[in-house]
Amino acid sequence: MTRPENATVPAGHGPQSPAVGGRSRRGAPRTYDFRRPTKLSREHVRVLQIAQEAFARQATTVLTTMLRTGARMELVGIEQHSYDDYVATLPDPSFLTTFTIEPLAGKGLLAYPLDIAMATVDHMLGGSGAAHQPERPMTAMETTIIHSLLSRLLQEFAGSFTHVSELQPVIDGIEYNPALAQAAAGSDTVMVARYTLSIGARDGAASLVLPFSSFQQVLDDAASPQLSESAQRTRQRAAELLSARIELVPVDVSVRFSPLEVSSEDLLSLAVGDVLLLRHPRDAPLEVTTNDAVFAHAIASNHRRRLAAAIVPAPAGGKDPA
Repeated sequence: MTRPENATVPAGHGPQSPAVGGRSRRGAPRTYDFRRPTKLSREHVRVLQIAQEAFARQATTVLTTMLRTGARMELVGIEQHSYDDYVATLPDPSFLTTFTIEPLAGKGLLAYPLDIAMATVDHMLGGSGAAHQPERPMTAMETTIIHSLLSRLLQEFAGSFTHVSELQPVIDGIEYNPALAQAAAGSDTVMVARYTLSIGARDGAASLVLPFSSFQQVLDDAASPQLSESAQRTRQRAAELLSARIELVPVDVSVRFSPLEVSSEDLLSLAVGDVLLLRHPRDAPLEVTTNDAVFAHAIASNHRRRLAAAIVPAPAGGKDPA
């Protein structure tokens, strides 16, 4: 019997989750691609659920306070998708905010309906938010107004994830066409937290997207039991040995004149006897580089009949060594 390439399983469950009569009693089925196996373990989902529920509670408070109207945000579930598959579920236009998640790599994405975003601006300007909202990109003034709300929401997001990782999210950009919101590569696996969002009389669906590859290690650490003192000492010792060993790794170092740019025509026409003007001042020190990065300056010297380079201070007006 051959396994079909795609099958349906209940939302939020992996291929090991049992289904009754081929269909779960919980929620509607969704397509499952066996070419992209589930990477989110139950432990990962549990850790994320705690953080995302805390974010939903804090977001509800922030929205209610800043908009001065009834607001509610509730977590529906946490799913795994490729970024392309997730983007395909978003209506066009939508209100999309990308943000960095330093010190982790990658970007996050917060998405919700454009009419709700426009209504929040209306509320923040003292309106009721009940009028028909335009489906267009925000003006510079509207973007500035909603920027303060988004910054508060990202602060609460960081606070909710403290037990997972210390994050410093910063708004990276705002987009309205889902296809143009480049938060990840199309094939990258992302974790999608879906919410119901209500502001005043408006209801909609919101989602928060995080890159799995950036969070995998911190999720593993948060989901694992507390290490014993002995295990902590072993890990600390291993980190110290690794740091000490890294300092002994050999690195290629070059001493060079300032780089010179020539045209392709001049380069191809070079012949024996031609002279290239280096344009390097006679009294300027040479550059000490590694991997094409300048980290010191030197002058030509000698040591025991061998050509050498003596390190000197950076030239006046030059950049400090990296």
